[in-house]
Amino acid sequence: MIKATLGLTQEPFHRLEAALLPQQQRIADILHIHAQHGGFGVVLGAPGVGKTVLREHLEQRAERGDAVVASLTRTLHTYTHLLGQLAATLKLDAKPSQLEAQLILTAFGHVRDGKTLYVVIDEAHLLDMTALRKLRLLFERFPRKHLLVLLGQPELLHQLSLLPNADIKTRITYSANLLPLTDQHLREWIAAELVAVRLGAHTFDDAALELITRSAMGNLRLARILSHGSLIEACRDSKRQVSISHVNDVLIQLHWRSHEQLIKGQIK
Repeated sequence: MIKATLGLTQEPFHRLEAALLPQQQRIADILHIHAQHGGFGVVLGAPGVGKTVLREHLEQRAERGDAVVASLTRTLHTYTHLLGQLAATLKLDAKPSQLEAQLILTAFGHVRDGKTLYVVIDEAHLLDMTALRKLRLLFERFPRKHLLVLLGQPELLHQLSLLPNADIKTRITYSANLLPLTDQHLREWIAAELVAVRLGAHTFDDAALELITRSAMGNLRLARILSHGSLIEACRDSKRQVSISHVNDVLIQLHWRSHEQLIKGQIK
């Protein structure tokens, strides 16, 4: 609808190759350095602050031809199922009893071909610690030129800080925390997204931008959803500029309202 109304070739705020924000870029650069010497990285952050964008960036490293990326996103599984995901990502066909040995051989083969191996585990805070410990033991057999990255919510570090998990925590070579964005950074991000799809800088008026940044509270995902939803409301209104009324049309939807507001609404 937005593309047809505004004459665009790309959907704003839903581009396939989203640019990294400064803090994401810094973390990605450091992870790539650690990958050259064998690393174990942990990147934490609340839901919506940009971990998914960072994961997608790491996955795109494979397109450059100098890296192999195995990405595991279904973490509520047993160790055996995680191995199956890893094997499927690396296009490895082997019997379950031979998976570990074949994965190690495959990893060494990629490194001999001059490639860096990245293993990215998303939603790592959902991992069973026993499964994570087995994965850690497996990756210790991998060649040095590889990187294991755990992406998860802050409670992951609390789990790793428990004494029984010291064998995992003491092997972390780099850790970082993705912080909520400032209002100014959110404004800059919205402006960059508009430029990327050839929309003008004034597609959102100042009042609409102020309300979006205040409502998103530093959360990149909320800012993306609210900006896109507001643009839909403007197109439905046959307008080429998003006003505060269009943003409010999104914010009145139930999922944007707090628990207290919903209770008050039921009473009324």
